[in-house]
Amino acid sequence: MTFGEKLSWDDTVLPFQLDKSNIRGRVARLDGVLSGVLKQHTYPPVVEALVAEMAVLTALIGQTIKLRWKLSLQVQSNGPVRMIATDYYGPQEDGKPARIRAYASYDADRLTEADPFAQVGEGYFAIMIDQGKGTAPYQGITPLAGGSLRACAEAYFAQSEQIPTRFSVNFGLSTEAGTGEHWRAGGIMLQHMPKASPFAAAPAPELEGGSGEQGLLQPADVVPDGEEGENWTRANILLDTVDALELIGPSVAPTDLLLRLFHEEGPRVYDAQPVCFGCTCSEERVRQSLSIYSAKDLATMTTDDGRVTADCQFCGAHYDLDPAELGFEAEQGAGAADNA
Repeated sequence: MTFGEKLSWDDTVLPFQLDKSNIRGRVARLDGVLSGVLKQHTYPPVVEALVAEMAVLTALIGQTIKLRWKLSLQVQSNGPVRMIATDYYGPQEDGKPARIRAYASYDADRLTEADPFAQVGEGYFAIMIDQGKGTAPYQGITPLAGGSLRACAEAYFAQSEQIPTRFSVNFGLSTEAGTGEHWRAGGIMLQHMPKASPFAAAPAPELEGGSGEQGLLQPADVVPDGEEGENWTRANILLDTVDALELIGPSVAPTDLLLRLFHEEGPRVYDAQPVCFGCTCSEERVRQSLSIYSAKDLATMTTDDGRVTADCQFCGAHYDLDPAELGFEAEQGAGAADNA
């Protein structure tokens, strides 16, 4: 692959379909997106790895949904890494990139030398969808189990949606010649095509007796019988032959990778979706979030310099505001002055 071809596939999600197997999927490659996410913080490498895995899962899942506004993935745990949060904002216009942001909170003195997933302990993995005003937010959760965030996402789709879903994900520090060391990530998502789009209706009732850790359902537990089940099994065997470096790139284009893996399954690709790092925070949003507080409440938030400050955990933006201009009492005061 040439340098120009590499750049054309970086930070994209490529949708595809396997015509002979009734399976859809996505291939994601993240480079600049991860740089944008991780440069906002000085995470230890083990935390960076978790954020990288979460970001590529977010890109893969977000692109499968006809999203009007926001998809969020979140991990909450009692481990050294207490929380990982990611947001995927759908494109505002056709041809525009989707935006991804992410951050993690952790106790540095509790981190260990164990693998990244061991840092999250017990807790839950959640998927939340907010389609904007006039719609009810969707939320589903599953316990943290299975040895990876990828496995948690697979268990979520099996447990909450009863949709067989597989992920193959890889991430790591790139040391390409001529570029500085930086994180790259890539992944493939396979999903048995449901009769209705996931999240289109209320979650299906949960089944019992799954084969996974803690009795959770796994993709194999919800695979249809007969020919469809055989197709799913065959596609998964092929997926398991993927090499880690093929996922991350840059030597193999996603289209070439799909042909290498699934050429007998009739792969059909659609237009790739560009993704970028992007945050939606603003001073207006901060003022709106503080509008529910009284002057007395705001006094407890005011610094010795007489200011109310706020920092965005996602992008590091710092906001410095006058408390006299904040809260519902300030708004009432302004309205009274306007009516005088």
